[in-house]
Amino acid sequence: MQLYNTLSADERAELIDQAGKQRLTLSFYAYAKIEDPKKFRDDLFIAWNALDALGRTYVAHEGINAQMSVPAENFEAFRDTLEVYDFMKGIRLNVAVEHDDHSFLKLTVKVRDKIVADGLNDETFDVTNKGVHLKAKEFNEILENPDTIVVDFRNHYESEIGHFKNAITPDVETFRESLPIINEQLKDFKEDKNLVMYCTGGIRCEKASAYFKHQGFKNVYQLEGGIIQYAKQIKEEGLESKFVGKNFVFDNRLGERITDDIIAQCHQCGKPCDNHTNCENDGCHLLFIQCDECKAAMDNCCSMECLEITRMPLVDQVRLRSGKQVGNKVFRKGKSDKLKFKHSGELADLAIGTATKPADIRQKIKVKKVLVGKVDHYYVKAQVGLFSIENKELNVGDKIIISGPTTGVQELVLEKMIVNDSKATTAKAGDKVTFAVPFRVRLSDKLYKIFQD
Repeated sequence: MQLYNTLSADERAELIDQAGKQRLTLSFYAYAKIEDPKKFRDDLFIAWNALDALGRTYVAHEGINAQMSVPAENFEAFRDTLEVYDFMKGIRLNVAVEHDDHSFLKLTVKVRDKIVADGLNDETFDVTNKGVHLKAKEFNEILENPDTIVVDFRNHYESEIGHFKNAITPDVETFRESLPIINEQLKDFKEDKNLVMYCTGGIRCEKASAYFKHQGFKNVYQLEGGIIQYAKQIKEEGLESKFVGKNFVFDNRLGERITDDIIAQCHQCGKPCDNHTNCENDGCHLLFIQCDECKAAMDNCCSMECLEITRMPLVDQVRLRSGKQVGNKVFRKGKSDKLKFKHSGELADLAIGTATKPADIRQKIKVKKVLVGKVDHYYVKAQVGLFSIENKELNVGDKIIISGPTTGVQELVLEKMIVNDSKATTAKAGDKVTFAVPFRVRLSDKLYKIFQD
């Protein structure tokens, strides 16, 4: 019984490209009483794996929280796997506005204590006594009411690139931090103001609205389905968007555009920009906003220090980060004194730039990567790799990638090679090939050939 992924992210991406079928990115959640989360997790993995569904899901005694990538042709079959459970019959699936077939490249279903880390003791209040759900039109209308206070219950790196106009945007890194801050900030408005809240897909507000009702707020409302559903409804109904900018999402896309307004800046040069990236230095992996020019100049790094580290031999990089504590102390979300143009907290609603609509990611890059073979051996002193060619042809002059869990992703141009013990310019499936490799490769590594259209 398979309860784990058998393919690497690179191999999965290759299969997705070869299939050429549209995939849908979607999210959903449900609060419910689940007696055996582990069995629930196992059953979901088996059912979803059979449908080629990928994504990240958390299950707990209190329910399920999922972000998924599903083949469009399997969408209804995927829904059926949910509706066999009574608490998910008729469940709302928040389908993304923008799609990327590579939004998720593996399937993970994990058992957690909670489906959202909220830091709350649920036994102290009624989690089912939630705020009033508002659809997009109703949400727009209540925002016009002078007695409305709207609060963004997302984190600083989310609200920085897009938020509703006039919203309170707490400068926090986790959802749990925002609850006491908002409670204290709005303590004098519990009786006479409308507390209106929103988040990405609705799950954080589902718990927060019940918490704030328990804290004594009389008029509590939440955006049904979050920003994802709001974006879909305003498009379908031709409504004005009160949301400006981009909606941060927790998959490989890192964001989907709601309006063409750019309200954020590149954290390195200050140019209007709202594209997130992760620092290339695996010992940092800082999430920050970086424009294309800085990305090229800094090789995806957040600082000169990290840039220098990425240019070291891999063994030295691993040694530098060995023993470091992981988590937010290392993998920070946009908090660094090296970022000159980082802003948080009360953010402006005015655009400082306008986005141009990009082409499909794979069309824009016009690069296709095809699996050619694998590593059989590496001769350390000679710095030569031995490879088995299993697919396609390999030619002198080809641009290739060698990748693996420890090796990372290494790109080079094949200048010369030995095929079956003789110098040659072409290798075919079944051949054994050796060529110089200026970095160490391993038996688990794969060899890819890059095609540019």
